Amino acid sequence: MWDSVANVYRLGVKELYGVRYDAVLLVLIAYAFTIAVYLPAKSSLVELVDASVAVVDEDRSELSRRIIAALRRPFVLTPGRLSVEEIDPATDAGQYTFVLDIPPYFQADVVRRRSTTVQVIVDATAMSQAGSGVRYIQNVAVQELTNFALGQAPGPEVSLVTRVKYNPNLYESRFSAVTELISNITMLALFLTGAAVIRELEHGTIEHLLVMPLRPVEIMLAKVWATALVVATAATISLLVVVRWVLDVPIAGSVPLFVFGELIYLFAVTSLGIFLATLARSMSQFALLGMSVYLVMALLSGGTTPLDSMPESLQKAVQFAPTTHFVSFAQAILFRGAGLDVVWRDFAAVAAIGVVLFTLALARFRRTVTEAGS
Repeated sequence: MWDSVANVYRLGVKELYGVRYDAVLLVLIAYAFTIAVYLPAKSSLVELVDASVAVVDEDRSELSRRIIAALRRPFVLTPGRLSVEEIDPATDAGQYTFVLDIPPYFQADVVRRRSTTVQVIVDATAMSQAGSGVRYIQNVAVQELTNFALGQAPGPEVSLVTRVKYNPNLYESRFSAVTELISNITMLALFLTGAAVIRELEHGTIEHLLVMPLRPVEIMLAKVWATALVVATAATISLLVVVRWVLDVPIAGSVPLFVFGELIYLFAVTSLGIFLATLARSMSQFALLGMSVYLVMALLSGGTTPLDSMPESLQKAVQFAPTTHFVSFAQAILFRGAGLDVVWRDFAAVAAIGVVLFTLALARFRRTVTEAGS
């Protein structure tokens, strides 16, 4: 038994040395857990942040001043002031994304319950903020109109106030950063192990291992633990440095608990990578096969599309994929601060799936090794 453990350890160290001296692979790992996490989180801006707004106040009433004062950071910059004649030149020059035009006698029409219109002119070329900006300005105007009307009449005895605990301003970047990190963990774990197997088969180094007193299970376990160590280390550094420090994304739960679950997940995904590698005949075939499997797992995991929006039959089918449970417990730990008492079922599901995938991969790997040695 101890000889097998020593063999697994030495073979794993060999894999680590291979990663250390592969400059291209090191650059890929660094890119996947730094730039590939940072850029999507910063560029996928769908909420309103620091939008440029100008106001044409033709009414100059208390109600118009309330609406203008309610337009505040971090959603919009301090509103500029324009006259009616300056609207077209300012919008044509791209100085403002939104121009709010409050008509004359606006408050008087509201008090007398007469129909009135507030115009919002939008620069639709700013596609990421155009829709959300109009909704924000509309909500501000409706809220101030409601408050103004309640000041004229007795207010309600009960009011409903909604508060968001984890992400009060609903910043998309806080979710996309963690989603990209989870996606890159899956991609690297899948492709690194599979590519290592294909590379040894193509270069003939697998035959060198066959002449040694090694068993296929020892070769597999070495590749699994070495790849898991590299990916887990890089992902943890990315979570603490890029996600929490650079992107300023709060982590609600325990990082060690997340890393523990991540290691269980990496056992399953690396086994899947070896299984797919035994089905392919070349690196190009493995790349096509691996990318197809990865995209399906990523898209149906619940990270980009909620499981509730999928058909019920598909929701049940994706429960057999380890990525679904990984996304579930990762979001529970990092977003909601869940403990082991909450996520242990997902941990157990990933471990069970990993055992099945490892068993299938081992059977295919033994057959592949036998064919390579004959």
